[in-house]
Amino acid sequence: MSIIPGSRHGAVIAAGVTVLFWASAFVSIRSAGSAYSPGALALGRLATAAVLLGVFALIRRVGWPARAAWPGILISGLLWFGGYMVFLNWGERLVDAGTAALIVNVGPILIALLSAALLHEAVPPALRLGIAVSFAGTVIVGLSMSGGGKSSLLGVVLCLLAAITYAIGVVAQKPALRHGSALQITFWSALVAAVALLPFAGVLAREAADAPLSATLNMIYLGVGPTAIAFTTWAYALARTTAGKLGATTYVVPALVVLMSWLFLSEVPGWFTLAGGVLCLAGVAVSRRSAKVKA
Repeated sequence: MSIIPGSRHGAVIAAGVTVLFWASAFVSIRSAGSAYSPGALALGRLATAAVLLGVFALIRRVGWPARAAWPGILISGLLWFGGYMVFLNWGERLVDAGTAALIVNVGPILIALLSAALLHEAVPPALRLGIAVSFAGTVIVGLSMSGGGKSSLLGVVLCLLAAITYAIGVVAQKPALRHGSALQITFWSALVAAVALLPFAGVLAREAADAPLSATLNMIYLGVGPTAIAFTTWAYALARTTAGKLGATTYVVPALVVLMSWLFLSEVPGWFTLAGGVLCLAGVAVSRRSAKVKA
């Protein structure tokens, strides 16, 4: 659940773990979403994460967060942990994976803008260039993966709302991490979101009774890997670098989604898709150049 304190490359390793799990989430959401509705899937995922993180919090004797941490916990918990997951689950039912990845990856741009305006973080030229290059790669991946350009307007709006809530949640979480550990902030944020989604408990129970085992296992996996582990490693990295620089690393996600589809779903990507993935990786490498000194 944590990276070894004092490791010079700890933030980079933590960010890598996060994007790997978050990329796999797109595949699992597709599978679990066939049996679980958006709200029920989000509740099941967050309840799983909250229980797992709660056990670790008890073992590590993580107490009640400081008062100064609560605004960030509440905002990130309600908007990012809760709202983002519902919007993304719903959006992925209405648009193809390429379109969803393209729209959600507006998030890092919003993070850079919001962190500059609200957290007074610098946006160095290398970060701006890296964001531009990676976003171009994301557009290429999104266009190459889109199914003939047929997208639901509601699905596009939902994915855009997911990107907005994701960006606001990241920027809100950054100040909270000054007053608590990554595990503490992540656990309480997940718990806040799970409590907020309790109105879906009845739906979750009914759907779980009829869902195939594979869908339920995917929901549990979403709670363990992409949420409990990945959100904790993200918080660890966020506490050690700027929100804008860390947000840019998530541009690796589309490239990883392409690779995972290739390996696990036998979906061989075309050259157009591969070129976009390479651009995503190149942009992240450029954006991290200035981060090596300060991260």
